[in-house]
Amino acid sequence: MAIHKSLFASLLICLLFQISHGATKERLFSDLEKGALEVTAKPSREGVLDAGIDKLSITWKLSSTATKEAEFTTIKVKLCYAPVSQVDRPWRKTENELFKDKSCPHKIITRAYDKSPQSFEYTLERDIPTGTYFVRAYAVDAKDHEVAFGQSTNEAKSTNLFSVQAISGRHKSLDIASICFSVFSVLALLVFFVNEKRKAKIEQSK
Repeated sequence: MAIHKSLFASLLICLLFQISHGATKERLFSDLEKGALEVTAKPSREGVLDAGIDKLSITWKLSSTATKEAEFTTIKVKLCYAPVSQVDRPWRKTENELFKDKSCPHKIITRAYDKSPQSFEYTLERDIPTGTYFVRAYAVDAKDHEVAFGQSTNEAKSTNLFSVQAISGRHKSLDIASICFSVFSVLALLVFFVNEKRKAKIEQSK
């Protein structure tokens, strides 16, 4: 009897999880209120930005056209790939179903919703890949569901973009250590040969 109850409870939990997960899957980007937030992203300098070094000055505020403000509880700001950096890269593909969308994988900041204009200075993370980007802010409700968004580019995602160069993976300290190790190896080899020759001469003199 106890086993049957346990099985029933497990099945019920799985069913509830699937229902909840299914509801999340049904959320579509096209259903969100677009332009509800006015977002800007200003790079710290012109040209290609360096990951781990350069910064973005990001601002967001409520748009005068927003109609779902009453549902906003949290703002999630993300770094998104521009179309040019999604070509032939299915792992960056834009999908209408939010749970499948891979275009905005880089989290910048999550902050409680405030009607007053907000700002944040973001240092590009060291693991940001080389690419062209824009910034998007999602307005999220109490159930952690996206209900609206705004972005620093136009609808076609072709304006106000910025490029980032990824870290090469090598550091000056590593290069210096590598050089020192190489020099030490060469010196050690020379000392070894000199000692061997000296030993050979001593043996011959005997």
